[in-house]
Amino acid sequence: MIDVAVIGAGPGGLSSAVTALQRNKSVTIFGRSIDSSLLFTAKEVDNYLGMPNMTGEDMLNSFFKHAINKGAEFKECRVSQILSMGDYFVINAENEFFQAKTVILSLGLSLSKTIEGEERLIGKGVSYCATCDGMLYRNKNVVVVGETEEGEEEANYLASIGCSVKYLPTYKDVLHLDSKVERIYGKALKVLGENFVEGIQVDDNTIDCNAVFFAKKTMPITSLIFGLETTDGMINVDRNMCTNIEGVYACGDCTGAPYQVAKAVGEGLVAGLSASKYIENKK
Repeated sequence: MIDVAVIGAGPGGLSSAVTALQRNKSVTIFGRSIDSSLLFTAKEVDNYLGMPNMTGEDMLNSFFKHAINKGAEFKECRVSQILSMGDYFVINAENEFFQAKTVILSLGLSLSKTIEGEERLIGKGVSYCATCDGMLYRNKNVVVVGETEEGEEEANYLASIGCSVKYLPTYKDVLHLDSKVERIYGKALKVLGENFVEGIQVDDNTIDCNAVFFAKKTMPITSLIFGLETTDGMINVDRNMCTNIEGVYACGDCTGAPYQVAKAVGEGLVAGLSASKYIENKK
């Protein structure tokens, strides 16, 4: 079992990883490749103490190398769900499951926008994980909205278990879609239904369905772990970077402004210390 699972490979997550490793904790970082970070694209970062005039790419590579050389394990993946099991957590990383004693969320700023009805119907037909919820809709009509090629995998899986699947890509090249999946075109505008999903509006058309699966580049925070408290889309934390869920901590841009590297690194340090202390106190 992992001592500390860090979700996100930005400055906050990497800082928390180094801190936990210094407290002799095992650490696995789950995240996309570091070139997907907003910091990576910065031409010059001139406000981080002691490291002036660096590119974001060089700075992030330095942070990442530090964490890996300290002993962190890195898994390049998208985490779709974190389940609290009482004394530990189960992390679903592209249908591979890991157990962890604590979780540190360093999710950055979510660039994925939701559509009307989406958040209101999470768990009532709106899902972000086909393997988690797909069997609930076997032999029923579902729509998959894909922001990336991973959406094709989701659609293919749903078709393989007996769902009638329509696939709406928001990117150009669809290359690996199963012939059993019907491709549709347009812009998803609204998830329809009062208590449960009844359909989705695409442009001027209404498509009846029992569920809508979204395959996003970044997961909405509220869908990642049940019961996590947020305000205006940002995770609520105290001075120790504790969330409202025992054993779960957060740091960096996902906790709110200012959106600066120094703030993320500092919060990561505190989160790493808090997670380590929590584990030590449980012994």
